Amino acid sequence: MRPYSSLLLCGALALLAGCATSPPSPTAAATGAQFSSDTIATQPSHPDSAIAIGSGTLNPVLLKDPIVPHTVDLTVHADNIWDRIRMGFAIPNMDSPLVVEQQAWFLSHQDYLQRAVERSSHYIYHVVEELKKRGMPTELALLPFIESAYNPMAYSRAHASGMWQFIPTTGKNYNLKQDWWSDERRDVVASTDAALNYLQVLYQMHGDWTLALASYNWGEGAVKRAIEKNRAEGKPTDYLSLNMPDETRSYYPKLQALKNIIANPAAFGVILPKIENEPYFVSVPRTRDMDVQTAAKFAEMPVEDFKALNPAFNRPVIASSHTEQILLPADRVAIFQAHLESNVDPLVTWEAYRVRRGERLDRIAAHFGMSVSALCQANSLGPRSRVRPGQELLVQRHGRALRPNASVESLEEMHQAMIVRASYDEPKSETERGFSTYVVRRGDTLFRIAKRFHTTADAIRRENHLASNRLARGLRLNIVSTAPAPERLARR
Repeated sequence: MRPYSSLLLCGALALLAGCATSPPSPTAAATGAQFSSDTIATQPSHPDSAIAIGSGTLNPVLLKDPIVPHTVDLTVHADNIWDRIRMGFAIPNMDSPLVVEQQAWFLSHQDYLQRAVERSSHYIYHVVEELKKRGMPTELALLPFIESAYNPMAYSRAHASGMWQFIPTTGKNYNLKQDWWSDERRDVVASTDAALNYLQVLYQMHGDWTLALASYNWGEGAVKRAIEKNRAEGKPTDYLSLNMPDETRSYYPKLQALKNIIANPAAFGVILPKIENEPYFVSVPRTRDMDVQTAAKFAEMPVEDFKALNPAFNRPVIASSHTEQILLPADRVAIFQAHLESNVDPLVTWEAYRVRRGERLDRIAAHFGMSVSALCQANSLGPRSRVRPGQELLVQRHGRALRPNASVESLEEMHQAMIVRASYDEPKSETERGFSTYVVRRGDTLFRIAKRFHTTADAIRRENHLASNRLARGLRLNIVSTAPAPERLARR
């Protein structure tokens, strides 16, 4: 673990002892952001956790004077992304002790804040650019800090994935493909487009950005019912007046707290890194199959950096029939194209292999010169998984020529065979948890559905953010089952 240095905290805000411990946060991807020597260093952290900020009890000392926003000249071109975000602030500020509490949390967890800001340097320009195209408030570019710490690989207990934390069903509703080859909930461009579409729909529904954001976190149906309940009781229907779960109640205050810090970082003793107001990445069309490692090699960048820009890929090979583009740093495109044009070696070292009767993973791995762990990782299999005759696997021939029939068509055939997997699950063994989707029929109850899928009614409610046990006919439920895979398939 690397040593920390500290941000200069302003004397106006003193944080008392007894603050919450920092939750596990996603590991930062390689970044181009540069920090002052007065800022803190990052630390290793859990690689796939979604953030859970704002936990615990804080007792901050309030500022004697109100924070004055950082002055921005709107007539001058912004040369960094922070000024551009400040220029587009448009959501009315919320004044609440909840906001003060969240400000205190951020300032007492500056290592977390720096990791998230560093990671955002690859993606935040694209988000701001898309917001400006749509005329949406630019503080929404701060929302991925709250959702995922700007980690496109973040994965939550509720099976939400990506920078914007889409659950599988909502992702499908907004045209994010989730199959064996890729999960577009993790795709930076596709998920940002889907998230902004969703937020626009929610704003049109409520006419209020705070309520739209509450719906993004809790579900539009739940917020609508809370509003109707208050209206029926003659109560106000603004964000702070609604009866909401604690997580949702603190959701917008987290965004407001971060907005306050970004608006005037000096007042909070925070030194933000300069992130240029220009694109970090560009899209490059793909027309041929290519190994992920080969693509990274052609771009002369580490594989992990390439994956950080292209996190949607589930496999070590990019199937051109399934992927229209890859993202590359803007200064690497010419290098990539030059290597591609001059290359004479095969672009693909992976091929589709059909399992024969009696074969096991260890024998298949040995035959192709692979380790069992590498074979399992390439195919999202658990170490104890069994393979069946006729099953398609991706295999890699180390130092050997591909089979004569291993070609673009082979990978395409494999894609067609795998398309029956409607959504991509995290790697699991046959007896671990798996997804099913179920459409509610006449006479169904939560308890009957839970029994059928070997789960509980409470689990289904949590998974689908249901406020009660009542089910509407035609409702599509996302269900996590503990039944073995063959049994689940038989019951669909």
